[in-house]
Amino acid sequence: MDGCVSSDELLDILGDAEGRALLVALRRESQSAKELAETTNLSLPTVYRRLDRLSTYGLIDSTTEVEADGTHYRRYECLFDETVITLTSEGFFAELSSDEEVLSPVEPDGTSPD
Repeated sequence: MDGCVSSDELLDILGDAEGRALLVALRRESQSAKELAETTNLSLPTVYRRLDRLSTYGLIDSTTEVEADGTHYRRYECLFDETVITLTSEGFFAELSSDEEVLSPVEPDGTSPD
């Protein structure tokens, strides 16, 4: 994540049960959209909508896989493994991290701390 998402936006994204199901599945292993649809019992259009939103906010990444016959598809992976939500007198503070690296501290007003 690039730090431009506010804590409110992050909480909204993580509040979506279908998006969370995709993140959990992707935390286990990278998968294609079709595999995710099968794993989570979600429709393929729903999977693509959620993947687009998660990608927009930098929570997942994708790579293109090319088969021997030339067909290609995208594999998705989760970019974080920890979420810390803190309630302060100013509001919520959200922080994502991966392997001890903080990815996106965001202040309650949506700004990154310096």
